[in-house]
Amino acid sequence: MSAPKVLFGFHAVGVRLKTAPQSIVEIYYEPTRRDARMRQFLERAREAGARLIEADGLRLAKLAGSHGHQGVAARVTALATAHSLDDLLDGVQGPPLLLVLDGVTDPHNLGACLRVADGAGAHAVIAPKDHAVGINATVAKVASGAAETVPYFMVTNLARTLGELKERNIWCVGASDDAPRTIYQADFKGPLALVLGAEGAGMRQLTRKTCDELVAIPMRGGVESLNVSVASGVCLYEALRQRS
Repeated sequence: MSAPKVLFGFHAVGVRLKTAPQSIVEIYYEPTRRDARMRQFLERAREAGARLIEADGLRLAKLAGSHGHQGVAARVTALATAHSLDDLLDGVQGPPLLLVLDGVTDPHNLGACLRVADGAGAHAVIAPKDHAVGINATVAKVASGAAETVPYFMVTNLARTLGELKERNIWCVGASDDAPRTIYQADFKGPLALVLGAEGAGMRQLTRKTCDELVAIPMRGGVESLNVSVASGVCLYEALRQRS
């Protein structure tokens, strides 16, 4: 997993400044923006010894590939991360907590899932190489820095990877609308991989069959299902509640 070459937005660049300032090559900023948020940001960047370059909105939009840059973009080098899921799991203290996404193709959804995974203390997010989105600048922006802190592994064969997790005694729990039990009746205290499917389609059949257990999020209103990032948050935070 390599980090994006360009990060943009206050959150994404700010987290990198905080966690790995040495990896920042240069920061571009819009000099016409002089509000408190920009002033504080530039102060932190100078304290970290980052190289600052003035750039107009057009140049920033070109760099970021988006107009949502908030007047800030940075060129960065990739961070060293665990090279494999096995390496990562070998180093986990206590019971692992993993989020598995089967076919999330919307970068905004992936970014939001990474942000939730970071907040709940998940050790990694796993997705299949096909039918999924990689980490791009939009994902990093929406993730508000979590694309930097949560390892994201794209695997060739998701069912096989779930099988390998099970060999490590990690309980694989799939979220499904038609499951007999709810997340509040399940035990999330041990080594756990929460598996969620794509918006609308849900998990693929083989992924579903490979899970040890299926659970549902109770729905009391008129809508049939939640957005995948919201569902990830509900499930991960239930695991966090049970563990604490």
